[in-house]
Amino acid sequence: MAAKMRILFISRTYPPIIGGIEKQNYDIAKSLSEIADVRILANTKRGIILPFFAIYALFYALSHLKNFDVILLGDGALSILAYFLKLFTTKPVACIVHGLDITYSNQVYQNLWIRKFIKKQDKLIAVGNETIRQGVSRGIPPEKFVFVPNGVFVKENLPHYTKEDLQKTLGIKIEGPLLLSLGRMVRRKGVAWFIENVMRNLADNVFYIIAGDGPEKQNIIDKINKLNLNGRVFCLGNVDDQIKEMLFSTADLFIQSNIKVAGDMEGFGLVVLEAASYGLPVIASNIEGLPDAIVDGKNGILVDEKNADAYKEKIQHLLQDKCMAKEFGRIAREFVSNNFSWEIIARKYYALLQELIKKKT
Repeated sequence: MAAKMRILFISRTYPPIIGGIEKQNYDIAKSLSEIADVRILANTKRGIILPFFAIYALFYALSHLKNFDVILLGDGALSILAYFLKLFTTKPVACIVHGLDITYSNQVYQNLWIRKFIKKQDKLIAVGNETIRQGVSRGIPPEKFVFVPNGVFVKENLPHYTKEDLQKTLGIKIEGPLLLSLGRMVRRKGVAWFIENVMRNLADNVFYIIAGDGPEKQNIIDKINKLNLNGRVFCLGNVDDQIKEMLFSTADLFIQSNIKVAGDMEGFGLVVLEAASYGLPVIASNIEGLPDAIVDGKNGILVDEKNADAYKEKIQHLLQDKCMAKEFGRIAREFVSNNFSWEIIARKYYALLQELIKKKT
């Protein structure tokens, strides 16, 4: 029986910290652990500790090189480790890269990380094709990249929550169809744009819940108040896993109305896969990394960015034909299970890392 691949997985940010990279790093580490021998070295604290973690991770990797076949870095900020590791070892180093790993506009980052450190990886595992395009435009050789999408854990049996359960838990009244957006509240998510240009033009019996926190939260709240939508639009802030599951289970549509923002981008859009895995129809903007997560007509519907009329039309169509919406959600869940489950994605990672190891031996 062949020995399991030995992987050192290093993550600079990891649960209980909340965020897309944190969840992706946790999920891929967990999934790879099912088929490989994975040692996880992770930072679970924010703030000033990060530089010290990077130094610790470097010395740990150097002193334990013989115990691993390959090193996998959780995001592009850690590519500095590969730069120094390559001074001492020929062991392969791969790095997962997200959109902001490439587009972060800080001049020091662009001059050092993009021009020097990131290029030192043996392979850059991009979570979206737009990430690859952005990297190549900045001088990173295209052969360095490979696209592997994010994955999602698809529950075999969905929970049975009702809108009454949701109302009781949240203490709010929802008397009609429910739209949902969930994730870190940053401008590129387009939530404030959606409220002003779409939500206020929908029927008065349509409700909208926004779950998540971030720098855009106050602007969203101000927009709700300005448009007098307090009784129909609710900004919850961060929610725990139980409420998140309840929201996915009781909403009628998931909205991912991203807009283009200079210096920022959506690398993939993991949350739209999560929504679809619950059988929740998704309507999303056709920009950046979202088309890598949503195959139009299969596990969601893509519309042009900032096309308020298209959003309104698609929303009304799905809300009016509940049988069609339910069937679309069933098909979307099946498509996600067959194409984006973490079991499938982890095997893609395994095959890629195995190929890197072979090239080095």
